[in-house]
Amino acid sequence: MADDLAELVRQAQDDDPLLALQATAALRRELERVEAVQVRRARVAGLAWAQIANAIGVTKQAVHKKYGKR
Repeated sequence: MADDLAELVRQAQDDDPLLALQATAALRRELERVEAVQVRRARVAGLAWAQIANAIGVTKQAVHKKYGKR
């Protein structure tokens, strides 16, 4: 996975704007997936929504709205 992410980061800096945009979109999707996994792990570990929100820099309401029903 780390190699795949490193390759996407490299591609996101490409001189070809279409390739860079595609790589940037793929990075965003992968980071969203990883964040969701980590939020789920944090909840299973017993962390409060406020703690999770603080860790990712959003409000408690925002993190609960995004991940609370998953």
